[in-house]
Amino acid sequence: MYTLASDEKASGVTIYTQNTLVRGEAVTKQSNRVSIWLRTEGAPEYIHLLNPQVINLNGSEARKLSYSEMYLPTAQVIGFHLTPPAHDPLDYDESEKNRVMQPVTVVVGTFVFNGAIRISNQVDLGTSITSGRTVWMSIYDVKVSNPLLLQMGEVQVPMLVVRPGQVGFALSG
Repeated sequence: MYTLASDEKASGVTIYTQNTLVRGEAVTKQSNRVSIWLRTEGAPEYIHLLNPQVINLNGSEARKLSYSEMYLPTAQVIGFHLTPPAHDPLDYDESEKNRVMQPVTVVVGTFVFNGAIRISNQVDLGTSITSGRTVWMSIYDVKVSNPLLLQMGEVQVPMLVVRPGQVGFALSG
């Protein structure tokens, strides 16, 4: 089993790929703010996970696999958050002018994220996501569900990050 170095920590995270849900403890440097870690220049090519549980959604039935350690390519990650009840402070200044919270549904494979994104009050959602050019986007006050995993229920997280180029954005009418 892996032994953490004195400058490392293990934080409970949940990771979404196109066909899997992974929960485990991500190994990071003590100084890393895990909730926005993938948005930083220090993001790794592989996320090192301890005690990961992987739910594979490739077949007609979800399959659960467990390992003692795993290295997951960051390039496969579409969504990422600290596993509740852990959380970091939100990554924006509430007093920032000309910003609004836009309610949105984000579709990540078979997962549905209902939350809000912070956008300029001068543009609509389409303009905001097409002109943003960011690799990772924060979504706030999110309720995560999956109609194929009813036993998962609904998970609520204060913030998560997604790759906007790999998800669908929907507005309720």
